Order: sequence, then C-alpha cells, then structure tokens
Amino acid sequence: AYARSVAQLGDDLLHIRPSVLIAVPRIFERVYGKIKDQLKKKPAIAGKLFHAAVDVGWHRFQYQQGRAGWSPKLMLWPLLNKLVARNVVEKLGGRLRAAVSGGAPLSPDIARVFIGLGIPIVQGYGLTETSPVISVNPLEDNIPSSVGVTIRGTEVKLGEQDELLVRGPGVMMGYWNNHKATTEMIDPDGWLHTGDQAKVEDGHIFITGRLKDILVLSNGEKIPPADMEMAISLDPFIEQVMVVGEGRPYLTALVVLNEENWPALAKEHGLDGKDPDSLNHKKLHADILRRIKNSLTDFPGYAKIRQVRLMLEPWTIEEGLITRTLKVKRPKVLERFAEEVESMYSGGPTN
Repeated sequence: AYARSVAQLGDDLLHIRPSVLIAVPRIFERVYGKIKDQLKKKPAIAGKLFHAAVDVGWHRFQYQQGRAGWSPKLMLWPLLNKLVARNVVEKLGGRLRAAVSGGAPLSPDIARVFIGLGIPIVQGYGLTETSPVISVNPLEDNIPSSVGVTIRGTEVKLGEQDELLVRGPGVMMGYWNNHKATTEMIDPDGWLHTGDQAKVEDGHIFITGRLKDILVLSNGEKIPPADMEMAISLDPFIEQVMVVGEGRPYLTALVVLNEENWPALAKEHGLDGKDPDSLNHKKLHADILRRIKNSLTDFPGYAKIRQVRLMLEPWTIEEGLITRTLKVKRPKVLERFAEEVESMYSGGPTN
C-alpha cells in the first residue's frame, strides 16, 4: 500500500496496519515530533514513564543484539510496554515487524526512541545508480547510527577524502547518451564514486559527510549543513529548513514554519497568524533563533545560525524545490529565495 499523503499517514497506518514500513527519515521525525507535542500536554509523570520505557527498551535491544549485559531494570519492560510502548506501536498499526529508513540520514536519537519502544527500525543506503540498495542493517545486527552492511555481491572501499566507492552487479552501465557524466561517476576499474564520505567498522558502513554539500565559510571553517538541518527540523514549529553560508562570514537559515503549529506560535507572540507581515516580527525571529540554538547544542561554536527568514508555504516536489525523498534541492532553493538570502547578509548578524 502507498500512503495517500504525509498529512493522512496516521489514518492510513491504522487502516492498512502494515507489517513492514518503508519511509524517508522525515516521516519518522514527524511521528516523533507529534509524540513530543502530546507529552508536553500531559502530566509530568507521563513524560517520565515515556523516557523510562525508551531507556529500558533500548537496553533490552542492546542486550538482544549482544552488545550489553543483562540488567535488573529489564524486568520493568512488561509493565512499561503495557503502559507506554504498546500505545505507540498501536498508532502505527500494531503489526510492524520492521521499519526501514532510507533516502537521507536518520537521526540516531530518533532511531533510539523507536527501537526503545519496540519498533525495529533499520537504516539502509543506496543510490539510483546502484539499483538502488548498497547496504542495509540486518535485524539481528542492527547498528542504528550506521547504514548497515553491503548486500550480497556488492563491494565497497574508501577512496580519496574517504569517499565511498561501490562495485557490483547493481551498479549502472552508465548514463544514457552521456559518456562524459558516466566516466566522471564510474572509474575504469568499475568503481562508482558515490560522493559520500564514509568509514567502515566491523563490516558496517557509517556515512560521515557529503563531499559536495560541505559549506565553507569565508573564514575557512567547513560545516556539513545536512547534519544541522536534521537537528533543527526536529523542532515541532519547524517544517523545513536550509542552512546557508557558502563563502559567507556567518551561517543563516531559510525556515518554513509548521503550518499546523503556526497559529499557536503566532498567538504566543501576540501576532495575527493570517498577516504575512507577522513572519518578519523581531520577537518571532528571536524565538526561532533561540529554538535553533537549543537544537544545535551538540555542534561546534562556529556552527551557529545568526539570521533567519521565515515562510509558511512548504517547498514542494512540484515546484522542483525538494526531491521525491523530501531532500532539499539546495541550488533551486537558493535561486528561488536569492533576495531573502541577500537580505540576511546586508545588515549583518542579529546575534
């Protein structure tokens, strides 16, 4: 079954009751965001039980994987499963044997929550040019921070700058009628150059960066924007975000606010949610910058967003601003919002 839309996914899950769910990370991020929102509205004890369930469930997972020893707290799992975990599993249809995430990096923190609640989520990796799967985590040897082990018949190795190279029967013969692009992608020995940086430990592949997506500030600092964007988008008020800063003195961000939560945020600041000028209010910008700062506490000090431009209209596939796996097309967004980007640098940073 195909979900009708992201907005209708909750109803579709209850109707279809899938045993296997294959989705991009943004779907799991949205479910996680809704869980966080609901916990905020409940008594403090509900939050404590939830975190206890995730903690015990995660230890249970590590124990089953052979990466942790037995602990007395595991005896709490039947109770925590009944009070907390089972409720979340039921909202996903109640029959999930596995959830597969691919198309973009999945936050290890989100993977930990789902796995801790008894939902076996595994991350995979691949490209259209590799048919498409290169690797996936086996259920019995699942390291959520990795993209798994190579599928049968596929070879990988690291090239210059730790670029992941792939060779095997799934690698394409070439781009149709484009010999130049083919030779740039596949070397004479048949190794396809993915453009992703990686490390390999105990057979598991860990993606560490993207060669083409690194932002280099004017002071020479190098920043991987995708990691920052993934962290920022976990905020329930932020639907989409793109970090900007290539060749610039500081980082800024284009932010699409969550349309569903926008009325509450506008009311909190005494703004008219229907007035487009509300998006330019200084106090609102300060609040969003504060939220972004809280999301980036684990990043280096120079990875700091100093200006934002806010909008409500989501970036869509039809407009060519995001891919079908919901990844932002950076050049297209920069072109579309060039004026907004320039305005974030014309007046200097706000913090």
